[in-house]
Amino acid sequence: MAKFITIGERISTTAPAINKALTERDPEPILKRAKEQIAAGADYIDVNIGPAESDGEDLMKWAVQLIQGECDNIPLALDTSNMKAIEAGITVYNRSKGKPIVNSADAGDRVEYIDLAAANDAIVIALCSKGVVARDNDERMVFLQEMLERGMEKGMDAGEDMWFDPLFLVIKGMQDKQLDILEFIKSISEQGLKSTGGLSNNSNGMPKNIRPIMDSSLLAMAIMNGFTSAIVNPNDRRLMETIKCCDIIRNETIYADTFLDFLDK
Repeated sequence: MAKFITIGERISTTAPAINKALTERDPEPILKRAKEQIAAGADYIDVNIGPAESDGEDLMKWAVQLIQGECDNIPLALDTSNMKAIEAGITVYNRSKGKPIVNSADAGDRVEYIDLAAANDAIVIALCSKGVVARDNDERMVFLQEMLERGMEKGMDAGEDMWFDPLFLVIKGMQDKQLDILEFIKSISEQGLKSTGGLSNNSNGMPKNIRPIMDSSLLAMAIMNGFTSAIVNPNDRRLMETIKCCDIIRNETIYADTFLDFLDK
């Protein structure tokens, strides 16, 4: 086992303020969110520039250099459907604190993201899907094996550099599928593989006050089934408390009465 890895999700074009800042090359909103997430305990920062079809390569380079330059070379996950933009971002990436993450491959149209990660000694997040969400764990495993074999053929370290995402499902309407996801996470762990995923999808459509409760509860169950990483909002205090407590229970962090004090800074 190892300490749980958090990937901060809050620098994304889905947020109007960040979309505007990226478009206008305005550093302040981006750096503010990056620093907030780092202070809250994020291990990586996801940089989602959207499709960025016209200026993606320059935009990703700018964002990578901005965030790493101002945030002590925090490791980043590079996130866009523009593969050339990810490759451009890697060319200016500082590896002193960790490899870049390519976010994300799947077993369908984005399978070449595995090749990109392999060619650039990067980590890849691999979605266990093929254009559509898998019907069941058997299909998820088929997709995982296809991507695993491709990565290994390209020389990737399957146990370290391929992080598999089972794709969390919305509880409202798919409540009966949640135990399947947890079982799949367990099967990934039993193979000695790493896992990750966008946790908040499970609570989509729920009242705002319920979402942190549901997210942290599912996360605790996932971690105890071998989940190794998650793409989350690290400024969700309940979620970060849960992660840190799970690390204590799993004996990955030495307990002290002050182990949560950093959340109050």
